[in-house]
Amino acid sequence: MYGLIGKMTAQPGKREALTAILVKGVSGMPGCLSYVVANDPQLPEVIWITEVWESKEAHMASLSLPSVRGAIAKGRPLIAGMERIAETAPVGGSGLSSGH
Repeated sequence: MYGLIGKMTAQPGKREALTAILVKGVSGMPGCLSYVVANDPQLPEVIWITEVWESKEAHMASLSLPSVRGAIAKGRPLIAGMERIAETAPVGGSGLSSGH
């Protein structure tokens, strides 16, 4: 499995709109085992995104999906900054099959 943890900062006052785009634009991605969008409770514009994929290749392939490309295009003007915090190698957990 392949995982990513990312931090996204929305333009002031745009976090709710950006999270809605992120959640809607990622449904049904092949190879995606988990994609969680979470608001930071302390920082009003920060969003945390935690992803788990069957493989790094599945993640890369998702970037060419029309739904993902549309979400990126729609969300880009609402984004003030993005950081890749970590790449991970998930081994299992609640909601994930350890048989991958």
